Amino acid sequence: MYRFLLSRRWVITVLIALLLIPATVRLGFWQLHRHEARVARNELIARSLTAPPVAFDSLSAAGAAVSKDLTWRAVTAAGTYDAANEFVVRKRTDAGGDNIGYFVVTPLRLADGRGEVLVNRGWVASGGSATTYPEVPPAPSGEITLTGRMRADETSAGSGIRDRGGLPDRQFNLINSAQQATRSHAAVLPGYLELTATDPAPASQPELLPEPNHSDIGPHMAYAVQWWLFTAMIPVGVGILIRREARDRAAERARPAVESGAAPDPVPAA
Repeated sequence: MYRFLLSRRWVITVLIALLLIPATVRLGFWQLHRHEARVARNELIARSLTAPPVAFDSLSAAGAAVSKDLTWRAVTAAGTYDAANEFVVRKRTDAGGDNIGYFVVTPLRLADGRGEVLVNRGWVASGGSATTYPEVPPAPSGEITLTGRMRADETSAGSGIRDRGGLPDRQFNLINSAQQATRSHAAVLPGYLELTATDPAPASQPELLPEPNHSDIGPHMAYAVQWWLFTAMIPVGVGILIRREARDRAAERARPAVESGAAPDPVPAA
């Protein structure tokens, strides 16, 4: 009754089903791992933002990249701004994600003399021109104390942003301490500070960046369940097709017998 399964069409169908099962199982686990990574990231951000602030230069050391576990940690830094080496970072969005402009990054000379820290002071609008330096609220003069979030250096590999050359003066695509150390010939500590508060408070400043969202876990768990449900449906679907084919073939064999008056073979139940 099921000899038709040896036909080329059915051999190919069964092979495709057998290949799909491990593939969809793996896709489900891929989404599960993305869910777990998202949850771990949210927990890291929540812990970091609520931890007592520590000095930036206690977490960042020359020649060592900022650890992933330290990203988003609340940090402080005291010193004076190096306004001469200020720069902007292109194609960045405001807090609402609707408008494209620039991040304003100004190095801070640490009061303890351990080097400079890049400070992302916030976002400004582009002003309609991508070739001229935007209007930026001046960095406060004199000694100040900053509070912010620890961030790792941006790289093309990590961000997906292509770091092309030939940009207008003091405009860059990435916030990268090594790149700026080469430009300014200063001792710039790895990573950068994403500003949240300045003491004393300036009269005006760029739009501060919002706290990262650490409550949304995304749709990855739902996607994982969907892939596994699809995995379960593959053998069920193939079984239904096989039973239907067997029933149709039995009906075809029974038709001549009925027409000749002979007793037909039993038709398998669907």
